[in-house]
Amino acid sequence: MNWLPFVVSGLGIGGAYALAGVGLVLLYRTSGVLNFAFGAVGAFGAFITFASLGFGAPLAVAALAGIGTSIVLSCGYGRFIAPTLAYRNTVIRSVGTLGFALILLGVMGLLWGEIPRRLQYPTDKMALSFFGARLTYTRMIALAVAASTVIGLTVLIARTRLGLNMRALSDNRDLSALLGIPVLKVELLAWLIIGIFAGVTGLLLANLVGLKAFQLTFLVVPAIAAALLGGMQSLFWTAIAGVGIGITEAFLTAFPLVAPYRSASPFAIALVAVAVTAFLPSLQKRISS
Repeated sequence: MNWLPFVVSGLGIGGAYALAGVGLVLLYRTSGVLNFAFGAVGAFGAFITFASLGFGAPLAVAALAGIGTSIVLSCGYGRFIAPTLAYRNTVIRSVGTLGFALILLGVMGLLWGEIPRRLQYPTDKMALSFFGARLTYTRMIALAVAASTVIGLTVLIARTRLGLNMRALSDNRDLSALLGIPVLKVELLAWLIIGIFAGVTGLLLANLVGLKAFQLTFLVVPAIAAALLGGMQSLFWTAIAGVGIGITEAFLTAFPLVAPYRSASPFAIALVAVAVTAFLPSLQKRISS
């Protein structure tokens, strides 16, 4: 069997998973929050793009409107809700984002329902062939955006004052404030970056898997799986894991018995990732002792 078409098919959605996972890791490293609302924020932006196209807006304008909406939603939560939970434990701060996701999901259901839709881009009709496999420009854009994001964020965190402030904030919020770091401003900038990631990811997934509120909201699970496999720290390994999850999901279409359930594979991988991350510390402790 020729596996290459499945690899090519999984690259695009894997790139979107990688982008989402990298965004989750960035926010977690900055504020200790695992953002369950990432998918819902991206989905809302994608619906705004779809509605704007329906009103006759050019694609570029509609896409900017969608990404802008995701930024506003993300920054709104990061400015007005997240600070009130800043001194609660990680679980409570993360569950707060889950509540926000459910609110957005309800609003999207009220406004647009669950009718299957899909965003279409001119790049869907342009493709390159690799050994008989067709790779659309949309999928290549997803991969390019994911790769450039990893490089850009790595430079941001390692080489800029903002990155230094983010690293300091992740270590100790109160000490960072005493050192003169504008805590709320740095956190807000992190939420702004996450809003951009969510908006772009939502636009990509609305094309690659379809535009449905529930489906896009819970596609944050593969991103969480990628982030866990990256140790919630490494942007590079998170991106690799995201692409790997996308390819794995595509591979399962070759097996008739499991193909109908391939959409559940990211959930299974997330469970495995949780189990592995929970088991490794105890294993390392036993080995060292």
